[in-house]
Amino acid sequence: MIRVSAPHITEDDIEAVVGVLRSGMLAFGRVGEEFEKQLARYLGVKHVVTVSNGTAALYLSLKALGVSQGDEVVVPDFTFFATASTALLAGATPVLVDIELETYTIDPDQLHEAISGKTKVVVPVHLYGHPADMDRVTEIASEKHLHVLEDCAQALGAEIRGRKVGSFGHAAAFSFYPTKSITTGEGGAVATDLDSVADVVRLLRNHGQKSRYYHVEIGWNMRITDVQAALGLSQLKRLDEMNEKRRKLARVYLEELASVSQVRLPIEKPGVKHVYNLFTIWVEGDGTRDKLAKYLRDRGVEIAIHYPTPLHKQPALAGAKKSSSCCPNSDAASRHVLSLPLHPGLSESDVVTVAKLVKSFFSELP
Repeated sequence: MIRVSAPHITEDDIEAVVGVLRSGMLAFGRVGEEFEKQLARYLGVKHVVTVSNGTAALYLSLKALGVSQGDEVVVPDFTFFATASTALLAGATPVLVDIELETYTIDPDQLHEAISGKTKVVVPVHLYGHPADMDRVTEIASEKHLHVLEDCAQALGAEIRGRKVGSFGHAAAFSFYPTKSITTGEGGAVATDLDSVADVVRLLRNHGQKSRYYHVEIGWNMRITDVQAALGLSQLKRLDEMNEKRRKLARVYLEELASVSQVRLPIEKPGVKHVYNLFTIWVEGDGTRDKLAKYLRDRGVEIAIHYPTPLHKQPALAGAKKSSSCCPNSDAASRHVLSLPLHPGLSESDVVTVAKLVKSFFSELP
């Protein structure tokens, strides 16, 4: 089976974790602080605060940006559920807007209509590893005096003109789930240049404790452990290497599938660096995507669909608001996108095998 995604774990990673286990100091501490320091340096931001997962990173960022009951948070309709559900958990109403189909990221042209007097935050998502149009998003947000929260769950290491995503907004949320660029098993982080945001996230992730056993807020236990941080710190040392491997394998796909007219391949816009957390193609034709998915699975290739149901069709988000133009592109993407295997553990021959199977499928179509 050629897996669609897999964590890349080395002996150095294992030794780093074992070292913490042997120390007996397992809860968040010195190693966690070092992981935060090194990740902040990598991103070029003042603060990184680690939390229990990417969902916690989104939620705590929204709370730290002052989101509360009655506010609205603008999010793209085509993204993982947590981008919108965390707005609801924070007491706000998510407002869903459509995506642009070149990059599957938020369409800035839709923002003006979606923004109201209740809007507090705009959440661009760097989907699949390609940066959203942060120039236009931040320009519009600045005009309207709104906060920007970058959802960087799939884009650690992606860049715009040499600047890392996660450094453009007032805050940014990262995930270290096993399918992401680096992993801590579960885990996430908030990146920010704002002392006020970092202070609130640190407070809320730790039961609202200002000092030991002195609680000034109602918070949660949303810390990671030093065991997780050790793995993250070890993986961070290889992040650029692993991202370059993804980019190299993506180039093989792009070359091998360039002649397949029924497939629309991912692009990399000028001035940006795509880290290909996912290699997601668009399959032309009604129902053809699902037939290709079955064809590949039957031949030992694992695939995934990111995402089969857009947010405006999720029952749990029935209370969300939609712009009047929401969301034909999102609907179309949900019917046509397919993620092929791509992770640092794959070989070029694996990618060629998958590409040949894709070409064989289309050559056999009537």
